[in-house]
Amino acid sequence: MALREQSYLILLALSEGPLHGYGVIKTVRELSEERVRLGAGTLYGALDRLAADGLVTVTGEEVVDGRHRRYYDLTGQGREILTEETARLSRLAATARRRLNLRPGPEAGQPSPSIAPPPAP
Repeated sequence: MALREQSYLILLALSEGPLHGYGVIKTVRELSEERVRLGAGTLYGALDRLAADGLVTVTGEEVVDGRHRRYYDLTGQGREILTEETARLSRLAATARRRLNLRPGPEAGQPSPSIAPPPAP
């Protein structure tokens, strides 16, 4: 099951435990290096779809400073789909590196991969 990028990032945000809506929005922004910025409407629409698909569940609700806060978490099926999609994306990235003749990906804090010189004839 291939996931849309937003859905993948939402599931990944929830992979370390339950979060409320703003926590998901903030974590998705961090995971995407500020590239994906979810609005509340987009987030809750996606969470509703993911819940309907059995990938996330509501684990709790509370009122903080007069505001309703709902917490979401991955289901077992959600974790399984996230794991499968991560493996698929990893294979795709490895294929892209080979096709582009790139060196292996950088570790955190290292420069981006450079293009390797063509092989000698």
